[in-house]
Amino acid sequence: MIPIEPETTSHAVLLTGRQWIGLGLPVLAAALLVPPLWERIETFEPGPDYRLPYALSNDYWLYGRWARKAEGIPIVGDSVVWGQYVTPAKTLSHFLNERAGGPRFANLGLDGAHPAALAGLLEHYGGGLSGRTVVLHANPLWLTSPRADLQEAGETRLNHPVLLPQFRPRIPACREAFSVRLGRVIERSLPIFGWMRHLQAAYFGGQDLPSWTLDHPGENPLGAITLRLPPPDDRLRHEPIPWAARGIARQDYPWVDPDRSLQWASFRRVVDLLERRGSRLFVLVGPFNEHLLTEASLARYRTVRQGIEAWLRQRKIPFEAPPALPSGLYADASHPLAAGYEALASRLAGHDFFRQEISPPGRANRP
Repeated sequence: MIPIEPETTSHAVLLTGRQWIGLGLPVLAAALLVPPLWERIETFEPGPDYRLPYALSNDYWLYGRWARKAEGIPIVGDSVVWGQYVTPAKTLSHFLNERAGGPRFANLGLDGAHPAALAGLLEHYGGGLSGRTVVLHANPLWLTSPRADLQEAGETRLNHPVLLPQFRPRIPACREAFSVRLGRVIERSLPIFGWMRHLQAAYFGGQDLPSWTLDHPGENPLGAITLRLPPPDDRLRHEPIPWAARGIARQDYPWVDPDRSLQWASFRRVVDLLERRGSRLFVLVGPFNEHLLTEASLARYRTVRQGIEAWLRQRKIPFEAPPALPSGLYADASHPLAAGYEALASRLAGHDFFRQEISPPGRANRP
């Protein structure tokens, strides 16, 4: 028997430093050039009352593109701005546009964008808001409890975990492995990864390519990339039923002191970021559904709201903290129904800031 000699060679190719540079430069060029070139070939024509389709809520690259493209004054916030219980033609931005006599406001709401996620969204994808007048919504919902404030390390379902601070400040509710958090930091830092997430969300149903090919055997993945984004979704996400008729009981929320709140610290970071970028801010606080609270919880909430208002006054930021809408105009703790948005728009239209800085027709709001 002839002995078999052990393998002494390798199929690996060793590259010199110059070869690594020659390989890396084209890859880096593609990573930097593909996303902006893609915007030139992909059709994106948002019309009146456009809001990011719910199915694309994790498409932060498209959100950044919408922020750059949106005309007028962006209204930035979570699902209260987006309009969880209304169609696009019944949102706050729509009713403000009615009073302004034209498309002066743009819906930059993102479903589930609590302040910690919103800070990451605007830091990495919100450059299009720089130097503009921005209406920023502050939703007290995220201070209702330590869990909503991300202070509990349990099995809390996190909205938009990619956007959260991954290392500092520490978020107790964010417990993923180091490698996962590091990957998120890299994804946010390189535009090519945001673009890849965009392709998954817009053309592959949110799936990565291997998963999509398993579910679509025999189909060509390139055929799924139509270069036309999903049309705006005019369907209701939830039935527009008042909270009491939905059987929601009164809530005894414990509330978190703003001075010890992670979410409120994140909201302040949003304000700092936008002001550093030259944005002029107007903050809308709530209005929270006070009718849903027990007497004890309502007293605690009013203390929280006073703290928020005091900080805004200290920073000399114009704001409106309107009283609660009539009970029947809320669908839950924080989301108005269509008539609620209309009533809120009427109140805002009479504010000095809106009259002096926003209402006059023909005034540009571009950097």
